[in-house]
Amino acid sequence: MKRYDINEDWALSGVIEAGNFVFVGYCVGNIGQSIEQQIVGALDQLEERLKLVDLSLTDVVKMDVLFKDVFDIPIMEKILKEKFHRKFPVRKSIQTAFAHSGEVGILFQIDAIAFKG
Repeated sequence: MKRYDINEDWALSGVIEAGNFVFVGYCVGNIGQSIEQQIVGALDQLEERLKLVDLSLTDVVKMDVLFKDVFDIPIMEKILKEKFHRKFPVRKSIQTAFAHSGEVGILFQIDAIAFKG
């Protein structure tokens, strides 16, 4: 097992490679901006973390996506269609209250599992 993108302060690994599976957690981006920009930012961070193990979005098999407002799902689906080009992962959407300090905070987050075959 290999761990990447380790954050000592938060006691977490951003990426763990375990056999043929890669687990990617806590992908967020563009915090404080619109939901569209946060979705794009989270996907950008997911892509960057996947590059650490020579993978891309097409290798993602499952995503758990967290929303502050689950009714933003159609916005995410439009962006996913542009990013995944019909090679969509299995997905679960969850509404949650994010623990984040700041004026606006987090509206969207991705956790993902990719396959390294």
